Amino acid sequence: MSDLVLLLATGLGLGALYFIAASGLSLIYGLMGVLNFAHGAFMTAGAYAAWLTMGALPTAWPVAGRLLVGIAAGVCVGALVGLVVEVVLIRPLYRHHIQQVLVTVGLSLAGVAAAQGIWGADPRAVDKPVWMSGTTDVLGARLPNDRFVYVLVAGLLFAGLLALLHLTRLGLVIRAGVENRTMVEALGINVHRTFTVVFALGGAAAGLAGVLYSQYAGAVSPAQGGSLLIFAFIVVVIGGMGSLTGTAVAAVVVGLVQQLANYYAASGVGDLSVVLLLALVLLLRPTSLKGATA
Repeated sequence: MSDLVLLLATGLGLGALYFIAASGLSLIYGLMGVLNFAHGAFMTAGAYAAWLTMGALPTAWPVAGRLLVGIAAGVCVGALVGLVVEVVLIRPLYRHHIQQVLVTVGLSLAGVAAAQGIWGADPRAVDKPVWMSGTTDVLGARLPNDRFVYVLVAGLLFAGLLALLHLTRLGLVIRAGVENRTMVEALGINVHRTFTVVFALGGAAAGLAGVLYSQYAGAVSPAQGGSLLIFAFIVVVIGGMGSLTGTAVAAVVVGLVQQLANYYAASGVGDLSVVLLLALVLLLRPTSLKGATA
């Protein structure tokens, strides 16, 4: 029983990380139709920004305090990178989807190369708060405390994005701009600026994912964002391209399947199980590749 509780908790925590990584991807594609392969570079930028910020702060500060400042730095850097990429590279290509893919793939490769050139290819250890490194006894299982943090952050992010899209004027403008961009522009609303905000929000979510994943892995590395991006894409496709709610459900399913398969089958089978799950969903529901709204 304790083993099952541990597997479910760790799977849920992993799924929470996948949702945080995939939420920005889903948001950008669902509302703007941009398949952003540079999302992994956004996550890497956020992770390194947090690592550098934590290292620059006085060591007398508690690790938890430095981590909070690092998270803020990672989110801001992710949002800034997203904003710049949208304005400089994506905005001229809104009606050219193939060029969008090529540009974002190139940016992703350039981001990894730049990180390797500046900080090297080896992982760099990150400080982790003592509480997050500990465990809590639940139903006889010793559950890692950091999983509770990931689940809490994912829940807050999910609720915040839904509230933004459905309860605010900005969300109304975003959804209206997606449905009928010409009409919204005729009303005097700057759709370009609104879409830039969406891209910045996606970048901020990616930066947050990069920081939390570095805590999960215990280190930052240039290829970290790319490896997390693979699972983020799988989650988005399984949940339905652009569906924020579907992405949340798919993230939990993927995290649980991966953990359970690794434990009950063999180490490494979890990744294969996730790919097989993706193939099954595409066979039974090909419409997963079509865009949707939250």
